[in-house]
Amino acid sequence: MLRRSLWLLALVVVEVPLVLLSALVLLASFTVGLVPFFPPCVALVRRVTRRTRKLMGIAAPYHPQPPPPVPQADGWYRSDRTLYKTPRIPAWNDRWKWLFGDPSTWRDFLWLLLDPVVKLVLAVPLLMLPGHAQRVYGYWAAWLLGPTAKSELAGQVRKLSESRTLTVDSQAAEMRRIERDLHDGVQARLVALGMTLGAVEELVRTDPAAAVALLAKAREASAETLVELRGVVRGIHPPVLAERGLGDAVKALALDSPLRTSVEVDLPVRLQTPVETALYFAISELLSNAAKHSGADNVIVDITHTERDVTVMVWDDGEGGADPSRGSGLDGIERRLAAFDGVLALSSPQGGPTTVAMSVPKVLPEEYGKKKNPMPKWQAAVVVFCWALSWLPLFPQGLVAGVFKTIGFEHRSWFLALYLPDFWQWPAIVGMVSLGMLMYGVALYLPMRHSRERWIAEASPRRPWFSRC
Repeated sequence: MLRRSLWLLALVVVEVPLVLLSALVLLASFTVGLVPFFPPCVALVRRVTRRTRKLMGIAAPYHPQPPPPVPQADGWYRSDRTLYKTPRIPAWNDRWKWLFGDPSTWRDFLWLLLDPVVKLVLAVPLLMLPGHAQRVYGYWAAWLLGPTAKSELAGQVRKLSESRTLTVDSQAAEMRRIERDLHDGVQARLVALGMTLGAVEELVRTDPAAAVALLAKAREASAETLVELRGVVRGIHPPVLAERGLGDAVKALALDSPLRTSVEVDLPVRLQTPVETALYFAISELLSNAAKHSGADNVIVDITHTERDVTVMVWDDGEGGADPSRGSGLDGIERRLAAFDGVLALSSPQGGPTTVAMSVPKVLPEEYGKKKNPMPKWQAAVVVFCWALSWLPLFPQGLVAGVFKTIGFEHRSWFLALYLPDFWQWPAIVGMVSLGMLMYGVALYLPMRHSRERWIAEASPRRPWFSRC
């Protein structure tokens, strides 16, 4: 904690000169037209804000960087209504628009201007009470440096575009694989079967014995073709997956695997067909890799769920060293999962074991989502009691009695404090007011604390660390 505070205060040494430099650059850029200095200045400011975001656990809010210019059919590059021979000017124009049009750029400048003042105010608390002071500073930093709704929407659009591209590529690769299997396997066997039947037709009258022998071969070839065709069908969508779901389909894979494979399934309902298909083929690929490349003897497949998220763990005791860049099929698995916002994590040190974790979020029905965590009954009873009776000590027995005591009103009525000796009347009135305010405070505090604890429990890993303190 203290180390983070020292880092935050040390950044002031950079921020103050950068404020002066930014003011000069902005003045020069928008008065005398020295706009080439604007992008480097923004880059410097972003380096400082990037360091602050890293310290405070805040996600970057910037819009996606523009792609490089693409030449037209004639080789020229277009920027608005102007054509250029090289991509240098269009790229600079796109970068300028990206930096100038991003609201986060100007929020960074505003933060840079005000941050030294905020740190000056919080300097002593940051050193004496680093935990609480950093949480206060974190809220300030997140207010200007955190993602806006527009930037989050832009990030989601970019993610969806990438996911769509990966899905299209995956489907195209799958179609090519199916076409290759049909062309090189089933189609070739059917052509050979047709030629054999043609030869039988020629020999049936001249050499019946040879025709019978060719028919036997044709029958064997047709059986082999049927087996291969069933394999192609299973490669498209296995019947056991369609009929019995992911769990039984994976258990069928385990029975066919040459390794000792244990399968544990904990799914309350069947998943949607596209999700089941993606996970099935991902597990099939991992089992195939374990059998071919890992040298493993045992494999464990665990399919479970956490609320609406489905997690698949595949573990083997092989030699390890799996690397996605070596064409191990992990890239294809990632492309399959990307269509459903799924992720893949790999742990495969040299010497083993290898663990692959796949997670697909929010694929189970809504009723399996996080249940509301109700307030404990005793807390609810305390809240009801405080709201129902806190007005009694605060108003009639406290404030009203104090007013009557001040003005010297002789009618004591039911004001308990006025029946006490004079020495104890004011302490009793102050005590009644304090008791009423305390009861109101408890009635407000308990629901707020319960809501905050539930919110922290449900917090996303991407939420800044200071909001979970």
